[in-house]
Amino acid sequence: MLLQPTAAEITTLLRDSGGLRDGHFEYSNGIHTNQHVDPALAMRSYENAKILTVALSRRIRAHADLRTILSDVSIVAATQNGLQVAYGLSYVLSPRRVFWAEKPGADVPMAFRKYTEPDRGEKIILVDDILRSGLLLAEAKALIEQYGAEVLAMAVIASQPNPKTIRFGSLPIYSLVELEPRVYVDRDSCELCRAGVPATPIGHAWKSDEITAAGAAV
Repeated sequence: MLLQPTAAEITTLLRDSGGLRDGHFEYSNGIHTNQHVDPALAMRSYENAKILTVALSRRIRAHADLRTILSDVSIVAATQNGLQVAYGLSYVLSPRRVFWAEKPGADVPMAFRKYTEPDRGEKIILVDDILRSGLLLAEAKALIEQYGAEVLAMAVIASQPNPKTIRFGSLPIYSLVELEPRVYVDRDSCELCRAGVPATPIGHAWKSDEITAAGAAV
């Protein structure tokens, strides 16, 4: 595979590694879909992780304004799944620092571990493995800005937007593939439900990389 694989090659890698599955999935924000992506499963393989993060680093470096200041920019992971993405990028981009936000429970505010907070004025690329609802990325961005730091861009392995996905305005968001599954905003409109296909719940029990029924899957 080339250092800059195509979206089709990324999709094949995700599917072959179990990171992309077809079926009937129900997210805790009510969204139903025929496809679920979990890049963390693909990144269990060191070779896959290297392919994905090197390719993502090249997407970032293609941005001329970012490329000239990367040594002064820090990388922050919004979730535990984003950590592997953050460190994979750091091997190529040589950022100023790499650190992460923590959210131990659905009702617990996201925070930085003591002594790892961003500096005022620090420039940051915020990363994760997936952009779906955008809730955790939005919370991490707001947390960073509370310290007076600035998020210059976001980067994810895969994007799987839906009608309920948070929008980030003009902020650059880099991804290797944007998936376009069939999406239904609720159970009543879901063709898979009407066909009697059993749904697999995603994000209904709290994990550090998902939001429970109080919010929505990441």
